[in-house]
Amino acid sequence: MTRKATTVRLSEDLADKAEVVARGKGVSVNALIVGALEAEIERVRRDDDFMARLRELTARDEEILDKLAE
Repeated sequence: MTRKATTVRLSEDLADKAEVVARGKGVSVNALIVGALEAEIERVRRDDDFMARLRELTARDEEILDKLAE
């Protein structure tokens, strides 16, 4: 699996809390953040309202791309 690096800017307070939680769980802050993102993505995948909005946005983007390609 390839990995992509990104920068996440956290407030000092949130960064401190993340470090404490990660240390308590015995994982890195990176692993804590990745796990939280994976959980959120899975949560929204099961959210029918969110998925409907996402499909609407995707359809609109596809229409715009089709017009640009003309």
